[in-house]
Amino acid sequence: MYLCIYGVLGLGQAVSVFVSSIVLYLGTLNGANILHNVLLFNTIRGSSNLFFDITPAGRIMNTFSKDVDALDSVLPENMKSLLTTSLSVLATLFVISFNTPIFIICAIPLGIIYYIVQRLYIASSRQLKRLQSMSRAPIYSHFSESLAGTSSIRAYGLEDKFICENEQKVYENQRCHYPNIISNRWLGVRLEMIGNLVIFFAAILAVRQEKPNASLVGLSITYALQITQHLNWLVRMMCDLETNIVSVERIKEYGDLPQEASWEDPKMTPSPDWPENGSIEFNNCWVRYRPNLKPVLKGLSISIKGGEKIGVVGRTGEGKSSFALTLFRIVELEDGKIIVDDIDIATLGLYDLRSRLTIIPQDPVLFSGTLRMNLDPYNKYTDKEIWKAVENAHMKCFIKSLDSDLYYKLQEGGKNFSVGQRQLICLARALLRRSKVLILDEATASVDLKTDDLIQKTIKTKFQNCTIIKIAHRLNTIMDSNRILVLEGGSVVDFDTPSALLSNKNSIFYNMARHSGLVK
Repeated sequence: MYLCIYGVLGLGQAVSVFVSSIVLYLGTLNGANILHNVLLFNTIRGSSNLFFDITPAGRIMNTFSKDVDALDSVLPENMKSLLTTSLSVLATLFVISFNTPIFIICAIPLGIIYYIVQRLYIASSRQLKRLQSMSRAPIYSHFSESLAGTSSIRAYGLEDKFICENEQKVYENQRCHYPNIISNRWLGVRLEMIGNLVIFFAAILAVRQEKPNASLVGLSITYALQITQHLNWLVRMMCDLETNIVSVERIKEYGDLPQEASWEDPKMTPSPDWPENGSIEFNNCWVRYRPNLKPVLKGLSISIKGGEKIGVVGRTGEGKSSFALTLFRIVELEDGKIIVDDIDIATLGLYDLRSRLTIIPQDPVLFSGTLRMNLDPYNKYTDKEIWKAVENAHMKCFIKSLDSDLYYKLQEGGKNFSVGQRQLICLARALLRRSKVLILDEATASVDLKTDDLIQKTIKTKFQNCTIIKIAHRLNTIMDSNRILVLEGGSVVDFDTPSALLSNKNSIFYNMARHSGLVK
């Protein structure tokens, strides 16, 4: 009979543990999946450019690695252990109090002491964990930056310096980790003392009863002997849960980041051929990157006709790149309007806007994958159209010589291509899109003169009817423009034909041309 009862209890325990584990892990997995998607979408896809300007890459990596790992692995175990140890402590106290009711008098002050120790430990441990997490982010940042600049570090013989800097950052992290270990030892000593007091009072009060039952006394003391371990684990699990829940807090903060405008706006969808002419008008545009910074564009007002070739010049930091960023709404206007073919771009969805404009940046951007995917990521064009664009970009012979030609695998960032080749691939990508508005943001600043000539020749022949805005340091690349915009301090200083600007020997553009050797 007893064996049957024990068997049923054992089976019931196994079923309940199995069901509770399944429910717990499915729930936490679903929650972690939702939070990860929120983090991924709001950080990578939706967050404004301001977030990446002020947030170190190491901190983002730490969130996506350590915090997501806490959601996936640590928190489910913490919750399971907390629930188990809580029930174990309650069961132990119940058994002792049931057999020795007077033990409740001793349990109350011990519970108060336990609560004080617990709050002191959790409050300090939470801050120590936060310090440890914050000191880990610079390690990631320094390592990723060192990895990206390995060639430069070796070229200048600075290996020892960067190794020392890395070791220093690891040392700072360990300095934050050491007090955490000490606080654990502090907690362990006090919990051992409380556990020993529980055993002491349980034993003394049990044997001092008038007619003690040997079996019940043995049961009480047996349970009391386990309470030290249960109390220790209970506090640690409560602390771990409270400190690791900070990961959820950080992910939630990333989920509340200021977001870009909507990707698509069904209320305002431009025609498939927009922009047809490529006319652009800036009306009193003010731009600043952050509310507490000075404006980078101050009341910019210019009008560009469709098909015009505009050169944009100015010294470093005068607002040339910001001028281009506002067209793509990577940086939003603080005041004013930008009108492209009679449509205010602020009323458009970001996809509708950015898919109709084309930019060739100074630093060419390529992704790991096939060459064809980099040229046509949305798979909109046929191989024939892609080969035509590649030929016009003077890359056909080179790509034909590669294994698998268009399906050749590019390394991260296109590192198996030279800078000039990567820039020509970006040019081929622009030729494929056939936009009426093309922005060149110092596109030839990092390439050799031969590649520069190829790019300039292709732009002149293949984008004849397009509006082209060239931002350049090399003045010789914009001397054939219809008009040249000169920026200083974010404001328009001059906006006229090259000949008119050169005729004014007091103009900023004339001085820049003289320093470049274009005029005497």
